[in-house]
Amino acid sequence: MSILEMSNITKTFGGVHALTDVHFTVETGEIHALMGENGAGKSTLMNILTGVIPMDSGKILFDGVNYVHPTIKQMEKAGIAFVHQEINVINDLRVFENIFLNREIKTKTGILDQKKMIKETKELFEHLGVDMDPLEMVSELKTSEKQLLEICRALHAKAKLLILDEPTTALSNEEIQHLFGILKKMKEEGKALIFISHKMPEIFAIADSYTVFRNGRFISCGKISDTTPQQMTSDMIGEVYAEKDVYKERELGDVVLKLEKLSGEGFQDIDLEVRKGEIVAFTGLAGCGASELMQTMFGVLPIHSGSIEVSGKRVHGNICHFMKNGISMLPSNRKENSVIPDMSILENMYVAEHSLSKRHQYISDEKEQKRYAKYVDMLHIKAGKSEESINSLSGGNQQKVFLARWLNTGADIMLFDNPTQGVDVGAKEEIYQLILEFAEAGKTILINTLEIPEIKKVSDRCVVFYEGKIAKIFPHSEVDERQVMLYSTNALNAAGGKEDGK
Repeated sequence: MSILEMSNITKTFGGVHALTDVHFTVETGEIHALMGENGAGKSTLMNILTGVIPMDSGKILFDGVNYVHPTIKQMEKAGIAFVHQEINVINDLRVFENIFLNREIKTKTGILDQKKMIKETKELFEHLGVDMDPLEMVSELKTSEKQLLEICRALHAKAKLLILDEPTTALSNEEIQHLFGILKKMKEEGKALIFISHKMPEIFAIADSYTVFRNGRFISCGKISDTTPQQMTSDMIGEVYAEKDVYKERELGDVVLKLEKLSGEGFQDIDLEVRKGEIVAFTGLAGCGASELMQTMFGVLPIHSGSIEVSGKRVHGNICHFMKNGISMLPSNRKENSVIPDMSILENMYVAEHSLSKRHQYISDEKEQKRYAKYVDMLHIKAGKSEESINSLSGGNQQKVFLARWLNTGADIMLFDNPTQGVDVGAKEEIYQLILEFAEAGKTILINTLEIPEIKKVSDRCVVFYEGKIAKIFPHSEVDERQVMLYSTNALNAAGGKEDGK
């Protein structure tokens, strides 16, 4: 039995067709994977369903009710909850206060009944097997705990349909399995779930059905058991999909970046030299210190001891100092660290360059439009007019705008913290190719990623971290998923230095 039927949905933005006559159906008690490249129309369709934006035409039937002009309040009341990729919890409130936000329980005298809200929060967590203190400040939670908190809040709101957009991005393997257990429990209770992800193994592990969009159009749907990852990927990108080995060996230049006995928050005694035109990948388990090291190399976090040298010059201080020395950074959390929501796409692109060029009092719109056009073409950015809000773009296209932001500064050293996070298969291949082109042009690239196939595609070396220290450095030819995992988990030391305990 269908709980949701969306038919003939069409939506345009400034003449650009975001959705064209698409269909989407979800059954009661199923996990339905919604697939497609960035810009395929997934987020637009979900925003229409939840009343965030209006559709131009089409029909929405949810739980037997026809919604002609759905609003956010209408759809929330109907039982639809949307857990976004960018976490939307209130850090300055406690856990139970987030659960009851805008749905607070009050006493007969109108006072907040905190005791009852805390009790209900504890009962909810016990039911879902979530180990979290209702009285803890949300600012003290890990990212993965905040993700679970959002899901718990949606369930407490008695959601009949839960939309999950890239819910596993910040989770470890153990946390993913815990989340999947919760989702299966929800399915058994008769709830419907829409699962948006670019990770094929997860889709085939958790979903019952799927729908694929491409360029704003419906392409295919069916049961997961009746398709393959290769077929689904082919539907997403519009051609027969094959994994490409894009790595190219290059002649490297002199050492341009040197870390000597560098220690900071989450890492200690890092010694590393990186050459001009080299691509070095950092990896390890979540919390291994690699991300913190990158943030320190951009002035976000302080240096505790040791030094960073760029072309023989010691660099320290705030972000501006590192930018002036030719270092740029794509952080892992776009929403908190990259997006400037009150600025247009164009302004988000040129803001970094103009913060370095403060002597230029006036901004030439004509020059910036020419630069923008160049980067749109170079990076294949799918966008409407440059004056539109940065929030009008999909996450993948936002990421490309931020890449253009740093190319615009002329930075020679580029730090990428999970650059393909939440990015589809086709866009990933584009980003890999761009990274190799940047290196070919003499840029020095450092990437932090947990995806070993990604490392094999682009990196000259792989630096494996364990508990804040370098455990092993592999050349490109020796990067192997099993070997990397052995050093990421310190399994060799646990086995007395022998593989498989032999």
